[in-house]
Amino acid sequence: MKETLLHRIKDGLRDMCYIWAKEMRQTITDEGVLIFFLLVPFLYPLLYSWAYSGEMVREVPVAIVDNSHSHQSRQFIREFDASPNTRVAYYCQNLDEARALVGKQVVNGVLYFPSDFQTRTLRMEQSHVAVYCDMSLMLTYKAIFQTAQAVASDMNTKMQIALSGNFTDREDEIQTKPLDFEEVPIFNPTGGYGSFLIPCVLILIIQQTMLLGIGLAAGTARESNRYQDLVPVSRHYNGIFRIVLGKSLAYFMIFSVVTAYLTIIVPRLFGFTSLLSGAPLLALMVPYILACIFFGMMLSCLVRYRENVILLVVFTSIPFLFLSGISWPQSNMPGVWRSIATLLPSTFGVRGFVRLNTMGATLSDVRLEYQALWLQTLVYFLATCAVYRFQIISAHKHANDRIQILKDKAHAARMRKQQNPT
Repeated sequence: MKETLLHRIKDGLRDMCYIWAKEMRQTITDEGVLIFFLLVPFLYPLLYSWAYSGEMVREVPVAIVDNSHSHQSRQFIREFDASPNTRVAYYCQNLDEARALVGKQVVNGVLYFPSDFQTRTLRMEQSHVAVYCDMSLMLTYKAIFQTAQAVASDMNTKMQIALSGNFTDREDEIQTKPLDFEEVPIFNPTGGYGSFLIPCVLILIIQQTMLLGIGLAAGTARESNRYQDLVPVSRHYNGIFRIVLGKSLAYFMIFSVVTAYLTIIVPRLFGFTSLLSGAPLLALMVPYILACIFFGMMLSCLVRYRENVILLVVFTSIPFLFLSGISWPQSNMPGVWRSIATLLPSTFGVRGFVRLNTMGATLSDVRLEYQALWLQTLVYFLATCAVYRFQIISAHKHANDRIQILKDKAHAARMRKQQNPT
């Protein structure tokens, strides 16, 4: 009994290693799979991170419509232009001219000073500055509006001090800021867009490139009618686990290197916020990689042609990013979309990685995401085994049908030869 068990274990390990070697060889020889497994994960994050390496939008062009032509309006414009976030690009005669520049995307906003801008302040009345922003891009809107707000606040403070008649700086400080506060940005000290977005994208790249590579390999096998690729151990019809584990081992080895590069090297290479430590990252990424592998292997049954997987993954990349709950709060999503999000490894992978990387969380703080990823790994592993079993049964049936057809043709040929010996 013990010898039989040891013999089966040895056979299983040998078969699994055989499948692993064959899958690695097919990955290396298939240029399409190699591109999605290695080239895209290594180069695409560099391009994406380089595009957002500036973190903040600087020197946003703004048009000025100054009907006041006063000392105060010119002072406002000078301080507004001195900010690193905005730049006075054009002086216009009226709002119609400025609106035309916004429509042509020459400028991203307009500052309008009415003719009575300084007159109203000298009369001790409230004056106004109109700020028009192009809302199609939130980053430029934020730069223009916050800069105008900061300049207006600074000028208000100076006017209050000039009219107060105080004798000391402390009196001026108390009058202009009776309730003091200190702004301390947490989790994203620079307030940069790259530190906010890049960690989410890096984790999503792991899942999407894995789906592309696995699906492309499956599509190639079906296009070439290689049913034997689904049964690499032909003498063991019941070797479903060996097939799934052998293939997944090959993918896991490749994406262990890719994941280390994306989560450790890329953020530090571009100076993005990174508070990771080795053990929590390893603990979270192992179930995430496994969940993505089995998720991709399960979905590969839907891929009949190589081109299908590219269309499918490209179409779902942006929705998957939104469903992760990073760009839009998950609590505000409809229940249907929240349910769909729980089916995706990227949802829990992105949340867990962002909390570990940006917020300095520990593994216990991301226990929900950690447990969800292991649960997905188990569920998708069993689903993959069921899918592969169905494919193997279909492959055997197809092979038996082909053999039977050949036997029938051979038998018919022999019968014709016997009937017509000449």
